Amino acid sequence: MLRTSIVRLLRVILPLAALALLSVLFLLARKPDPQAAIPYARGAIEELSRSPGIGTPEFTTVTEDGAQVTLRAARAVPGEGDSGTARDVTLDWRFRDGLLMLVTAPGAQLEGEGLTLDGGVHMTLSSGWEMTAPELQAGIRSGVASAPDTVAVTAPFGELQAGAMRLGPDEGEGKVLELNGGVRLLYRP
Repeated sequence: MLRTSIVRLLRVILPLAALALLSVLFLLARKPDPQAAIPYARGAIEELSRSPGIGTPEFTTVTEDGAQVTLRAARAVPGEGDSGTARDVTLDWRFRDGLLMLVTAPGAQLEGEGLTLDGGVHMTLSSGWEMTAPELQAGIRSGVASAPDTVAVTAPFGELQAGAMRLGPDEGEGKVLELNGGVRLLYRP
């Protein structure tokens, strides 16, 4: 009998004690600081709200020869069908043979499976080569990157200038960097 009354008393007292303890925790908790909130949009919010687009998009795909391509941008605006534009673009291209190509450009246009980076393109290869060109065209599926205009190249052995550049797969498993259109070499031993 005594045990039954103790159990009945504890069935009422324990939930009330837990409720009182939780109430005290919520009352003593700090007020939220609105200045410490997570910023969702950086920059001019008015500009972001007026024009349609995507902030900081990232797109990753694999080319036909197995290279991993990742495209990042500060802002992208989709177009009709498979087209769109982006600004402040970074293209990270990791070939299967270990070569890494990092390309940065102020702007890009996507048209189907072709990507055109423009506005002064800077390309760095993990083999120590650096290139600048006004425009770079990248075939996302085919795995070919080409610059149709003048290319300035800094290589481990010197500096080169060429009328055009193409980086793509060769007949074997590797990659070939072709410089053509009046190539000039300044050799530095």
